[in-house]
Amino acid sequence: MYLDNTTRVTARRGFAGRVASFLWELIQTVLLTLLIFFAMRAVVQNFKVEGTSMEPTLHNNQFLIINKLTYARVDGTPVERVLPTRGLEVGAPRFLFGDPGHGDIVVFRFPAQPDKDFIKRIIGVPGDTIEVRAGRVYLNGQLQDEPYIRDGASYDRPAQIVPVGQYFVLGDNRPNSSDSHVWGFVPADNLVGKAWFAYWPPGDWGPLATGAGSLEAASSKPGVRAER
Repeated sequence: MYLDNTTRVTARRGFAGRVASFLWELIQTVLLTLLIFFAMRAVVQNFKVEGTSMEPTLHNNQFLIINKLTYARVDGTPVERVLPTRGLEVGAPRFLFGDPGHGDIVVFRFPAQPDKDFIKRIIGVPGDTIEVRAGRVYLNGQLQDEPYIRDGASYDRPAQIVPVGQYFVLGDNRPNSSDSHVWGFVPADNLVGKAWFAYWPPGDWGPLATGAGSLEAASSKPGVRAER
């Protein structure tokens, strides 16, 4: 009888140990999954295009992956001390992987309503002179070849220098876009990330081209509604 009781107690302890081991492994798996999820959210996020202001490049109800790490800032961090400072203007933001560039398609918080995200294309970076004349964009005095637009702008805008820490953005659907020609520049602090990849609908699947070639070639500085 004594041996039988001992066997039963041992069996119970063995079962309880297996249950505890399973629960501990389950907790570890859940924690690791959450860690990976939040780490990924810190680097990338999905974005739904709403509206037509980026036609013909992006379309209403198209889903994109946004790379948030591209515009990682190091202002005020120890990393800033080891980065070269030559040529930087006072107050200029410091980006770990390089500054936002001409032609980048970016998601940003709308300056007038920061709880809303917009998506547009960077046309002017700090120090650039931007002008819209007869519906065409001039960057630092040079007419731009923009193969990604369908129609020219229905407005003119006098030449203006993009301030330090600000960006001039336009929608590719120039006649039908609420952008910098209406409400002004986008502060660097409002940038969320760079549009990187389209994944829905399947026919649009693939990386997004920046269209930066012609803009950068002409630039020589002197000195989610697609309404998101």
